[in-house]
Amino acid sequence: MPAPAATAIRVALSPLSWIYGRIIEARNRRFDRDPATITRAAIPVICIGNLTTGGSGKTPLVMEVARRLADCGVRPAISTRGYGAKPGEQSDEVMEYRAALPDTPVVVDPDRVRGAAAAAEAGADCLVMDDGFQHRRLHRDLDIVLIDALDPWGADALLPAGRLREPLSGLRRADLIVITRRNQVTPAEVAATESRLETLAPETAVVHCDTMPTGVFRADGEELEIESLQTRCAAPVCGIGNPQTFLRMAGELCGHLTPPHLFRDHHHYTAADVRAIADSARHAEANIVLTTRKDSVKLAPLWAAAPPDGLELVVLEIGAEVDDFEGEFDAALQGIIELCENRE
Repeated sequence: MPAPAATAIRVALSPLSWIYGRIIEARNRRFDRDPATITRAAIPVICIGNLTTGGSGKTPLVMEVARRLADCGVRPAISTRGYGAKPGEQSDEVMEYRAALPDTPVVVDPDRVRGAAAAAEAGADCLVMDDGFQHRRLHRDLDIVLIDALDPWGADALLPAGRLREPLSGLRRADLIVITRRNQVTPAEVAATESRLETLAPETAVVHCDTMPTGVFRADGEELEIESLQTRCAAPVCGIGNPQTFLRMAGELCGHLTPPHLFRDHHHYTAADVRAIADSARHAEANIVLTTRKDSVKLAPLWAAAPPDGLELVVLEIGAEVDDFEGEFDAALQGIIELCENRE
């Protein structure tokens, strides 16, 4: 959308943003003033959230935290609301978690208090809550807030004029701030984000997180060498909140990219989508269709049911690599581990 048109839309929507902001501020004051409105779970809770709509790298970091806890002997469960699922189906994020972390229970419930209780009853030592920073009814023992280096401030406007779910002052509730996708921007841009965070949340530790390719797989799960992409012409396909990282990484790894097929976040793929993707990829002389793990859990069954001739579906897996130079991230997780141990 041209910049003048986008600006005009934001101006037109600003009265609604003002109303939304007053509602959010009143809600936050209620939780701040009345502890009785907040429920403490039977197990420690880690929340990994953000202030903006759209993708900010939460899923890879949720997985990284769950893996680290499990490596330390803790039994984590993941909590998600299951956004985007059709009735009777699993959401793409739930399928992604269960595929990547088969030994980690995933609790699906929009009521996070009820979900935490279910996790505790199932034997989990702690709960890793995906995208729950604004769900304040559930007490959390560690609040991690992600700031996307590619778009840290959500156009500096609340919904619907911008992408902020709540005012930036909400960062002061965070125990730890993680700047994600650091390696996708310049050092100067990272420094500018850090400088603003020093004003917004001066008492909160800030760590960095890079987004890295962690593997390349065929749709059936067979692992490929990442270097093999250098000889491929790939047609990128994704339906995620922020496709920039995936497309940039695909461009760096593949020998050639065709124009991408971009769908809305949580898109429900159909056989017609597969046919359209395959036709376009063949026309562009691609020899693979490259997608994300989140998309593959929905695309792979359709691909297997009617494999397009001459085209292979390949999954690029992306992970989070935390730069914890001063140890704040490890210290925060160690605090949770100690809480788990003290329960036993």
